[in-house]
Amino acid sequence: PGATHELRIAAHMFDGTRWEAAQARTVLSAAGALFAQCGIAVAIDLHVLRAPRRFRYLYTPDSRELLKTLAPRKPALFLVEDTRNQPAFDAEAVGRANARSRPEMADTAWITFTTRDLPVVIAHEIAHVLADSGAHSRELGNLMNEDTDPGNTRLSPAQCEALRTRGEANALLTPRVVKP
Repeated sequence: PGATHELRIAAHMFDGTRWEAAQARTVLSAAGALFAQCGIAVAIDLHVLRAPRRFRYLYTPDSRELLKTLAPRKPALFLVEDTRNQPAFDAEAVGRANARSRPEMADTAWITFTTRDLPVVIAHEIAHVLADSGAHSRELGNLMNEDTDPGNTRLSPAQCEALRTRGEANALLTPRVVKP
């Protein structure tokens, strides 16, 4: 109620990894709830994929191939076993601004199984995608703080505006018709 925008995330996990559908639904729901402070209602479609082992990891050459084949609705979130990229990150967001050398990966976020504080990390990475920015905040308690701690869940009014404006401009958010 009261949301001005809707975010529909296509979430993908892989059969044969340590991710379980019930766990994924729980953390995705908690991550989605963090966007309510910005007037964004989140709907998540969870898909379980059967794919060769190499696609169960974030590795840019294989991930690009997966995305070309899968052609997912975006923004897309991938819950992967681990990463094979170097340097290795537990989670990675690929907005349009940092996808020039890998355009297939634009508007995606990748979360490894061993990532801690999953709801915060997922919301943090999706916020990077929506804002099309890799910027971090130094503000304590802010979701975009580089330290994705369970206490870092707030977004400022300016950050919310950036998420809504860029997300809508990039067709990642849909404005809701508010009924009087």
